[in-house]
Amino acid sequence: MSSDNRRWHPETALVHGGTTRSPFGETSEAMFLTQGFVYASAEAAEARFKGDDPGFVYSRYANPTVAMFEERIAQLEGAEAARGTASGMAAVNLALMACCKAGDHVVAAKALFGSCRYIVETLLPRMGVASTLVDGTDLDAWRAAIRPGTVACFLESPTNPTLEVIDIAAVAEMAHAVGARLIVDNVFATPLWQAPLTLGADVVVYSATKHIDGQGRCLGGVVLSDEEWIKDEVMPLVKHTGPAMSPFNAWVLLKGLETLPLRVARQTETAGLLADRLAEDPSVARLIYPGRDDHPQADLARRQMKAGSTMIAFEVKGGKPAAFRFANALKIIRLSNNLGDAKSLITHPATTTHQSLSEEARVELGISDGLMRFSVGLEHADDLAEDLRQALEVARG
Repeated sequence: MSSDNRRWHPETALVHGGTTRSPFGETSEAMFLTQGFVYASAEAAEARFKGDDPGFVYSRYANPTVAMFEERIAQLEGAEAARGTASGMAAVNLALMACCKAGDHVVAAKALFGSCRYIVETLLPRMGVASTLVDGTDLDAWRAAIRPGTVACFLESPTNPTLEVIDIAAVAEMAHAVGARLIVDNVFATPLWQAPLTLGADVVVYSATKHIDGQGRCLGGVVLSDEEWIKDEVMPLVKHTGPAMSPFNAWVLLKGLETLPLRVARQTETAGLLADRLAEDPSVARLIYPGRDDHPQADLARRQMKAGSTMIAFEVKGGKPAAFRFANALKIIRLSNNLGDAKSLITHPATTTHQSLSEEARVELGISDGLMRFSVGLEHADDLAEDLRQALEVARG
C-alpha cells in the first residue's frame, strides 16, 4: 500500500483502494472467473510454486479479484493484511482455528451469534481446545477466566442480538498479558463506526454478507490482522482446507464497498430516529440502541464507537404471541435473519438466530420471547416509523 493511499479518507479508499487493472485498462474492477493459471514454462511454474515468483497459482489459494477486495478492506480497516473467505462463519472459524491447537484454551463472551457460540462451546472442545464463556461486559469475569495457556479471546461488540458493548481495549490488555490474541467480530459496528485494531485487538472478522455487500446478493467473509500472522497461520488453512471466497462474490463485494459509507451513515441516522420513537411506544417494554444515553454501556459506546449502529433491539410487551402479531403485521419491514441490508429486516432471535440455545442460556443473555432484532435499511424514516407504529398497535391486540 503506497503512502498516498494511506492518507486517503475512507470514502476515497472504498472507491479506489486495491484496484489492479488488466492491460485493457477497465474502469470497473475485472472479474477473474478462473480456477487456475498458466505458466510460460515448467521453470516458471516451479518458481511460482516455490514462492520465488509472486504470481497466482490457484484460486483456492488466491485470485486477482479476491486480492483487490482484500487490499481494499485492509486499507479501510488499517490492517496489514486480509484474507477473504466464503462466508462470515468461515472467517470466524478460520480466525479461531489459526490460533489454536489441542491443549490450548479460549475465552469468549457469552453473547455471540448462535453459530459462533457453537464453534466456541462445542466444536473447539471436540478438537481438544478448552473454552470458557464469560459475561462480556464484566471485566472481572474476563480477568478470572484468562490464564496461562489462553491463546485467544473472542467477542462481538456490539453483540448479537442484545447490542451489548464490550470494552475492547481492556480485554485486549488482559489477553496480551498472557500472550493471547484478541479476535473481534465487528459486524454490528461496521468498519466505519469502530476500529478494533486501534483499540488493541489483534484480529478483526466480518461477515461481508452483511453491510459490506449490503444488498442481499452474496455470501462472504474476511479475516484481518498483521501480515506475518495472516501469511504463516491463516494462509496455510485457506490453502489446505478451502474456505476460499468466490471471485464473483469478491467482485460484488467490491461494488458494495464503494457505497458503504453512504448506506451506513443513512441507516445509522434513521436507526437513531426510530430508536427514539420506539422508546416512547407503550407496546415496547425495553429498547436497546448504542447511540442513546439509556444504553447500559452508553459511556463506553461513546468512547469506543464513532456512531450508534444500524441495528436496534427492542422487546414487545406480551411475549412471543405479541411479538409474532407484531412481526406478521409489518408491511414494509421484512422478516429475515439477515442484517445490514438496504431493505429493513427484522427477526425474532429466540426462534431463529438463537433458537439452538437452551432456554436458560437465552434468559441469561436477555433474549426474551418478546425480543426483536431490527436491521434498519434505506427506506424513508417516516415510512418505517409508521410501519412500526401500526404493527405495534396490532401487537397490543
